[in-house]
Amino acid sequence: MSVVAITGGAGRIATAIRPVLREHYQVRLLDVREPASDLAGDDFRNVQIANFSDVESALQGTDAVVHLAADPSTSASWSSQLGNNIEGTRNVFEAARRGGARKIVFASSNHVMGFYNLEGAWPIGTQQEIRPDSLYGVSKAFGEALGRYYAEAFDMSVICLRIGWFTDRSPSIGSLNPLWISPRDIAQIVLLSLQTSRRFGIYNATSNNPQGHWDLSTARQELGFAPLDDVTSIATDTQSAPYVDPKAGVLRD
Repeated sequence: MSVVAITGGAGRIATAIRPVLREHYQVRLLDVREPASDLAGDDFRNVQIANFSDVESALQGTDAVVHLAADPSTSASWSSQLGNNIEGTRNVFEAARRGGARKIVFASSNHVMGFYNLEGAWPIGTQQEIRPDSLYGVSKAFGEALGRYYAEAFDMSVICLRIGWFTDRSPSIGSLNPLWISPRDIAQIVLLSLQTSRRFGIYNATSNNPQGHWDLSTARQELGFAPLDDVTSIATDTQSAPYVDPKAGVLRD
């Protein structure tokens, strides 16, 4: 079986997708901490993605990488984004190339397009100009551009998923519910991304939420994505929370 490495292998998304990927691949987990859940035969490597030599060693012998590791805070400072999300992403892409991996699935974010969401300029597609709402969004836009470069310069396949709101609890924040993606839907779109022959693509990744704020048509047509879940069928009493504070990360430095 082919070997698929997952950076951020102890995180919530990795935990959700591992059982599905395990049916098709040997799974190698990279993280600074071992997953709390049973490894179930998965190979774990203690790796800090900001350290290139560690990443290069850990990715030897892999065929594909699902790059999830990042500082996910939209209020994170520039220094954190630089080390974890920019240098770390470059390290993963370059180590994958040197190690012979031909496929990268990059966990981008809805925050690459966040100002459209703040303005209610829906539906938000993947062909529009980027409008990052935070340093985090900027770091993910960098990852998409880096992926395009590696796809074209080195003939690798790079699929970028602008992931919505993933939670391992019942969705309960009204402002975020249109962004929600369920565990089985995110596992489906990651698997499809690993299996596609497309060299490069950027796709929104949410469940089949009726608000339609995030256009899934390209993911449906090009990847065959058929989300199974709908936030309105399981959402609990809604809480109130802001989508993003666009100035927070810069003002922290």
